[in-house]
Amino acid sequence: MKVLVADTISKEGLDILSRHCEVEVKTNLAPSELINIIGEYEGLVVRSQTQVTADVIKAGKKLVVIGRAGVGVDNIDVDEATNQAIVVVNAPTGNTVSAAEHAIGLMFALARNIPQANASLKSGKWRRNDFMGIELRNKTLGLVGMGNVGSEVARRARGLQMQVIGFDPGVSPEYARNLQIEPVSLEQVLRHADFISLHIPLNDSTRGIIGVKQIALMKTSACIINAARGGLIDEQALVQAIHDKKLRGAAIDVFEQEPITSSVLFGEEKIIVTPHLGASTVEAQALAAHDVAEQIVAVLKGQPVRYAVNAPFIPAETLSIVTPYIKATTTVGRLISQLADGQMKTVKIKYDGEIANLDTNALKAAILGGLLSEVSEERINMVNANLMAARRGFEVLEQKVNSCENYTSLVTVEVTTTVDRITVATTVMRGETHLVRVNDYWIDIVPTGGYFLFSDHLDRPGMIGSVGKITGNANINISYMHLGRLEARGEALMILALDEALPEKQQKEILAIPDVHSVKLVKI
Repeated sequence: MKVLVADTISKEGLDILSRHCEVEVKTNLAPSELINIIGEYEGLVVRSQTQVTADVIKAGKKLVVIGRAGVGVDNIDVDEATNQAIVVVNAPTGNTVSAAEHAIGLMFALARNIPQANASLKSGKWRRNDFMGIELRNKTLGLVGMGNVGSEVARRARGLQMQVIGFDPGVSPEYARNLQIEPVSLEQVLRHADFISLHIPLNDSTRGIIGVKQIALMKTSACIINAARGGLIDEQALVQAIHDKKLRGAAIDVFEQEPITSSVLFGEEKIIVTPHLGASTVEAQALAAHDVAEQIVAVLKGQPVRYAVNAPFIPAETLSIVTPYIKATTTVGRLISQLADGQMKTVKIKYDGEIANLDTNALKAAILGGLLSEVSEERINMVNANLMAARRGFEVLEQKVNSCENYTSLVTVEVTTTVDRITVATTVMRGETHLVRVNDYWIDIVPTGGYFLFSDHLDRPGMIGSVGKITGNANINISYMHLGRLEARGEALMILALDEALPEKQQKEILAIPDVHSVKLVKI
């Protein structure tokens, strides 16, 4: 079989591929050139430069596998690859140590003003007293994200005699404590850490996670490090805070638009910047190339792989039944991740009815993928679902019952966290996802996308009107609502489908209504 290597990778990867395949290295191809030749190959290897668009994938009539010699797959149309039954693999752990070491290096640079002192001395100035630093020993490092890279940063920080606290709803408290990390809330990280290091993906819920309000909680002596993803920090707010001496400094390795040679960050001396060097080590590039090459060979031989990025294979005989439930169960996972507080401990999945007679590994993967989508850079699929759950220290339990009283099939997911327990059930009717249970309330809503407001309250006259008045005054339209209750004038759950996100101010107004117990805005 033939494999095209479209971006430069290390010799280690090329050697592995060459032992099993006919390899051709053609880099710096124009999009039209790639489209013209991709039809000759069964495998394609890229890094971040080559864009593997839907047009490229459609032209790859023989393609079986696409490999990304690195972590992110933003340059690959994964959905189209899945549609064409092409496996996408990556190397999510190849740069773990390099990225962690770079974050630690940036922390040293911030503590000792190394870049500024270097620039000053090379400009002919001996300003020793201007660069008084601080020790890392006995300081508190706050991690936002305790996945692969965050965990490695923690290990190294402990060796530096730092106290380590961390926030990550996608790992269990036991997992954190095993790494000698004290699991805390995001607010506690911001309030107590001397150094705050980000290790989370960029998505709708994490974009701008560090902004004006969050910076206001931090110590004036605190430093921020971002070697994860551009867009996590409000850059203007960061610059203003450092200019006003509300923060000691920051170190930024990643940007929303790359390459970048001009930024508001570049004008502030106390902000250290590097051009996305987290994975730029000889060892990381060699390991990423090695990992992705081995996986490409495995796929071409019909063998399972460890880091398949896209949807798992579903047997043709069950495709029509299982496929709509993948969407439904992903929705359940995403909903629970937004409704739940605290850190996950156990996930219980119950399959009732016809669905219990089928292979449900893909559904378990979809549920875990939904649960972790807001906190994990790694996509979860049938190949790595159990591995990812085990890595993050929570237990996954499954139960199957062949009968179902009210539905042809029903999937119920119960997640226990350190704070609460959330239960959501789903079924599929006429090809549509129906959410039919939230905790003790039986409901029936079709999540067609957009925002939903969930409110627990005491059922009493005037409650719906009070909530509607607040949303109306905010000019937020309610497309439909559903009310589930246990008994008349008892505990109830109100679900409002909103055309737009309800601002935090109005959410607080609803929460202030007498007998309203909780308010949660989610996007599903």
